[in-house]
Amino acid sequence: MRRPTLGLWALLVSALPAAAAAQAGSSPADRTLARDIFRELIEINTTDSLGNTPRAARAMARRLAAAGFPAADVRVLIGPDATHGNLVARYRGTGTGGRPIIVFAHLDVVPARRADWSVDPFVFLEQDGYFYGRGTTDDKVGDAILVADFVRLKRAGFKPTRDLILVLTGDEETAGSCIQWLVTEHRDLLDGEFALNTDAGGGVLRDGRRVMFVVQASEKVYATYALEATDKGGHSSLPRPADNPVYRLAPALERLATYQFPVKLNEVSRAFFEQSAAIETGQLADDMRGILRDPPDSAAVARLSAVPFYNSKLRTTCVATLVEAGHAENALPQSARVTVNCRILPGEPASEVEATLRALAADDRIAIRTIYAAIPSPPSPLTRAIMGPIEKLVAEQFPNVPIVPVMEAGATDGLFLRNAGIPTYGVSAVFEEQNDVRAHGRDERLSVRSFYDALDFWYRMMQALAGAQSPS
Repeated sequence: MRRPTLGLWALLVSALPAAAAAQAGSSPADRTLARDIFRELIEINTTDSLGNTPRAARAMARRLAAAGFPAADVRVLIGPDATHGNLVARYRGTGTGGRPIIVFAHLDVVPARRADWSVDPFVFLEQDGYFYGRGTTDDKVGDAILVADFVRLKRAGFKPTRDLILVLTGDEETAGSCIQWLVTEHRDLLDGEFALNTDAGGGVLRDGRRVMFVVQASEKVYATYALEATDKGGHSSLPRPADNPVYRLAPALERLATYQFPVKLNEVSRAFFEQSAAIETGQLADDMRGILRDPPDSAAVARLSAVPFYNSKLRTTCVATLVEAGHAENALPQSARVTVNCRILPGEPASEVEATLRALAADDRIAIRTIYAAIPSPPSPLTRAIMGPIEKLVAEQFPNVPIVPVMEAGATDGLFLRNAGIPTYGVSAVFEEQNDVRAHGRDERLSVRSFYDALDFWYRMMQALAGAQSPS
């Protein structure tokens, strides 16, 4: 893994004043552009089964071409199969400022049923200060911001000293095969020194008040397992409770529901709790300091574990997400299967997690197999070369909001860039209410203000990190 050098840090800091000159907020025309791109993306249903990500990639390519980007620098890449589309676009710099910076998002979204929502999930709606629609927070907001800001920078005549590489992928919400394919088959197009992810990090709101700006430097490892029990079945009028696969799985699920993996803090999660303790007050601050002790305070662990947001930072988690059983209402089930999704701490062997699931099953008649194998995700170093410029920009746009490093509980395409030796940082800059995160859920929405604030932040951040050519 290549680490930014001290020379790069000096270069980035020196570039900040040049970026500051362009720091007036976005104009009404800029906002209209970004909103129109956002609408266009939301209204292309990119649920994986429909195969529409090529359409979305082409739509964004047309936006960039219309802004004057050369055709050779705007590549729509269909792969790893015909149903998945990706966009890789390059904003050319002079090359005097170092290797390129990758900025990325994903075009696909998780399914959304109209019957579950109070509004149509695939019709862009602005209402009561929010934008509604599937992907408004995960992650068409990132696509729209990156494309809109590339267009804005081009129109403004910005001349960076290093290239910016825009990457929009087609299946982050499912297999992550698109970013793997790009890294493997088109590594020359992804020759970045480091990457900035719109799909991680971000701002935390509490009752509308900004409380922290989070930068993601590591993420948990995604793994999925199936626990399955089988039997010969038979007529439902002749039940055999001891042989019923549904009943066999039930005790295992009860044990899984109450089990907690041990608390394990790493560099990033420890820094998160240390810095959060300085921000919080009362019992919450005391508990955060309590878990940093050796050994951790058990009462503090119990209280923080009761809050999903903090619990996910403390330990590996496994949860049942799908249940399938039986084939007819008047027949004994021949099989029962539960899908268990795990988010594993970086550095914790997946084999240990699987062994724990076997222990919880406590039944040799329950088969356990891997559905999605864990892929290690090494943390990215929190160097001054990365954090310094971000801290300066946050202080300018969001005064008195502290920056806190975080280990993301979810998985992103950043996993595969990290494994390719490209340090990756989640800096979405989108502020959301901590207790009202609707990604993957019903009535997904994003504050209009948060959208435009993030649009401006990324515009400034890309200028600051990519540098600006000195006037001749």
